[in-house]
Amino acid sequence: MEIIVSQEIETVCPGFVGACVEANVTNSPYCQPLWGEIEAMGNHYRETLTTETLKTLPGIAATRRVYRACGKDPSRYRPASEALIRRQLQGKQLYQIDTLVDLINLASIAYGYSIGGFDADKFVGDRLTLGVGREGEPYEGIGRGMINIAGLPVYRDAQGGVGTPTSDNERTKIQASTTHLVVLINGYDGDEKRVRANAEYIQQLLRKYCNSDGGSYFIYR
Repeated sequence: MEIIVSQEIETVCPGFVGACVEANVTNSPYCQPLWGEIEAMGNHYRETLTTETLKTLPGIAATRRVYRACGKDPSRYRPASEALIRRQLQGKQLYQIDTLVDLINLASIAYGYSIGGFDADKFVGDRLTLGVGREGEPYEGIGRGMINIAGLPVYRDAQGGVGTPTSDNERTKIQASTTHLVVLINGYDGDEKRVRANAEYIQQLLRKYCNSDGGSYFIYR
């Protein structure tokens, strides 16, 4: 998989650094030990954060800045990491989907980065380009129907948009049958060390919960 960061993104976030984790995996409907980790993380955040201080976490603050620079209101179209942690702070359970999706959600709340998780066999072509959504560009968010991605950072394959920091696309979503996983970590704060740590944490979770050797990852910018 080749990933290109467009000039549009370089202009609004010259320090952007991303990581792509690719692995062979086995999905499952539910994993109790994984949910124990998710609940522990929620307890930690309820003791240390509020819905206002949440916005100051480096990964979330940087993503919100890029949204504004691209012309999007981050309070209306919240980055996924912020939305997940905010839900925990409000005492609400995260939605339980399946082990791969739940695992990616844990990795997102643990580091504050918005992370895209995809069934790589559904990509069209072998290249993804990170750009900015356009007015009228069709995009079906997972569980959201058609959404307006104008002004949102968006990954596109040869057919169109597959992922934004707010919502991934129905077309390439993870399902029970997914065996070839690609995960994209969006470091709009430019902290390569932390992005690498997040990628390695995902590999660790895949080894623990998805019958995987953890695959491999690479950094892109």
